[in-house]
Amino acid sequence: MQKLLSVVSPKAPATSSGLSTTPPHLESSDVVQSFTIDGIAQTTAPENLLIVSPYTSRPHLLDLTLLNHAQIHLAKALTILTPVMETYATLPYISSFNWKAVFGLLAASAEADGYVWKEQSFYVVIFRSQVPPSTNRSELAALDVKAHAEAMAGNGLLKYWFGTPDAEGRNLATCIWRRREDAQPGSSGEGHKAAMRATIKMYTEWQVERRKLIVGEEVEDWDIIPWKD
Repeated sequence: MQKLLSVVSPKAPATSSGLSTTPPHLESSDVVQSFTIDGIAQTTAPENLLIVSPYTSRPHLLDLTLLNHAQIHLAKALTILTPVMETYATLPYISSFNWKAVFGLLAASAEADGYVWKEQSFYVVIFRSQVPPSTNRSELAALDVKAHAEAMAGNGLLKYWFGTPDAEGRNLATCIWRRREDAQPGSSGEGHKAAMRATIKMYTEWQVERRKLIVGEEVEDWDIIPWKD
């Protein structure tokens, strides 16, 4: 298990690489300005809804009222998830992101709320890919939007992150779910099936990995290990 040696401030998460902690493909101002409900622009997101992906319209938001306290705290902490190296697409998953900052924020948040964190685990999916320069990324993006909306329908997807392909077209995307059972309905939707068909045709290579995220008692330690059925 990875030990949490210090608690970071919830207001000032930082990374050693200097990479932005703003969610990917969102400037901080976009979080406010691009939020919509039923096509109507909003000045701020309702308190019960959380932006957990690059997509900010209502079907893509997490409803916190349907989660327990632990899931709420983790989802909020994961909003600062960001890569710590430009080579994140090819690094081991546990080395790719600012996990120490995420769990530092989780510990601080739980403590401030008077919530005693008990050891529990979550289901993680990692998608590694390589796309050739000829790939129509607009088409892939449209498919991804639809698949993500389907995945959010069950309200079990706590975080979805994807990066930008590097010079060789390599990229990484990841989903963090409450539990494995939450992921299964999303993978059976028409949007997800269409995205997988496109993957076979449009990607040079791709690989899906599954992990278990374990967060120990009072967030004093954590680990990400291979998933076993």
